[in-house]
Amino acid sequence: MPMVPRHLRPRPRVAAATRTVRTKSTSRDGIEKGFVEWKQNLIAKAITAGLLAVLVFVSPAGSSAAGVKLRDLVMISGARDNQLVGYGLVAGLAGTGDMNQTYDIQTIANMLMRYGINIPAATIMAKNVAVVMVTADIPPFIKNGARIDVTVASMGDAKSLAGGVLLQTPLLGADGKVYAVAQGPLVLGGFAAGEGGAGGATVTKNHPTTAQIVDGALVEREIPTQFVHDHSVELLLRNPSFNSASAMAAAINEVFTNAAIAEDSTAVKVKMPDDEEGSPVDFVARLNMIEVTPDTPARIIINERTGTIVATSSIHISSCAVASGAITINVTQTLDVSQPNAFGGGTTQVTPRTSTSVTENKSALVPLQELPTVEKVAAALNALGATPRDMMSIFEAMKQAGALQAELITR
Repeated sequence: MPMVPRHLRPRPRVAAATRTVRTKSTSRDGIEKGFVEWKQNLIAKAITAGLLAVLVFVSPAGSSAAGVKLRDLVMISGARDNQLVGYGLVAGLAGTGDMNQTYDIQTIANMLMRYGINIPAATIMAKNVAVVMVTADIPPFIKNGARIDVTVASMGDAKSLAGGVLLQTPLLGADGKVYAVAQGPLVLGGFAAGEGGAGGATVTKNHPTTAQIVDGALVEREIPTQFVHDHSVELLLRNPSFNSASAMAAAINEVFTNAAIAEDSTAVKVKMPDDEEGSPVDFVARLNMIEVTPDTPARIIINERTGTIVATSSIHISSCAVASGAITINVTQTLDVSQPNAFGGGTTQVTPRTSTSVTENKSALVPLQELPTVEKVAAALNALGATPRDMMSIFEAMKQAGALQAELITR
């Protein structure tokens, strides 16, 4: 094998690779060392500035549930709505106005007389007019020229107020004074169509004899409102409760020292600090933002008409056994025709026939363990297959048996 000159031999690649790896390792060690030093300096600065607390995890046990703002739980004494009512006419109805026009005719005659038109009431025919009652709530602090919503309801036997326009109607307060004037086209949430009567059919959605006018009344008189009495503001609880009133007073005293006192279950009196007497609006605004955790009573509301049941989360049911059965009674009436003989001389008669059947569903006595939460109560009643009507009877029976620890209210 011929000898290769030394200067023509290839350089060993292993040595080159080794040198490269050593170079990279040295560079990485320097970067890691610099990163560690930077991290230590950053932590030291965070400790010095007191920012390390953001790295601490707050456990659910140490965190408090967010409360409800005071403005959603109370109203200010003296700052309340006032009710207005008026009597007026709706015109422009397409033949769906009042059929009995006793009130309409006299009202139209009086209105025309105000415009200098004297027409005998007996000669007036107005099928496109309906007499209505107009109601509205005027909020506190509202100024002259502001607008409020009104509700219009038919007073007579009009079929529908669709397409009608309310003529200028003064709205009076309890003192007999005019505080607003309403006028404008009606907006209905339903309709009525069809001829009706014998052999006819009608389709009705919602209540076509009640309508609204958004911003339909113009305020003409301002109602004086005063909510500060003897340098104090009285808060009225929307849901009276001694526990809620005490909690509100305690929360207010944390912000305004020794300023609030719970007078009873419905009122909390707050004395304005000396530095806040010149700005009562700012003081009330600060009160409204205070958060309170209200007391929710154990209560079940039953609406028999609609079949609605509402229960709070704090209801409690002791151990008991429940069996609920349903009885269904079907009464069917049919008409039979009695045909006389050909030469009997009788007449054909229609005779009713009634059949009655009673069906009772079987139900077993099911024991229920103690149910401390509304979730467990709902799950147990749903497992029984009880309908809302059955649940109403079950709750009433549990209350009578002493197993239901909650207030039961039937509407």
